[in-house]
Amino acid sequence: MARRPRPKLVTLTDAAAERVREILDEQGQGYLRVGVKNGGCAGMEYVMDYVAEVEPLDELVEDKDVQILVDSKAVLFLLGSVVDYETSMMHSRFTFNNPNQTDACGCGESVTIVPQHA
Repeated sequence: MARRPRPKLVTLTDAAAERVREILDEQGQGYLRVGVKNGGCAGMEYVMDYVAEVEPLDELVEDKDVQILVDSKAVLFLLGSVVDYETSMMHSRFTFNNPNQTDACGCGESVTIVPQHA
């Protein structure tokens, strides 16, 4: 019996992939790790960090010839997310289009996320 294909953990838009490439070229080495942490008025915040090495439980995601890491504790919260990079007159930032996100605070700094069931 053939196994069904695993859904892609996280995908990147072209703009996000290009910005990740630029960031990693500026850093000279390492990875960009994405995850979530408890905080903010809606309960959780997205986090991104530069790291030198892959942790044993990190998920390595490759999309559009870019590799990023997903923190193992965030996998079920980020499953199916699309990471984008937006630039406007007021800011430049990564955004997450997350199917698991059920709410966000008014200031846009924190979100409510219901994890996927394994």
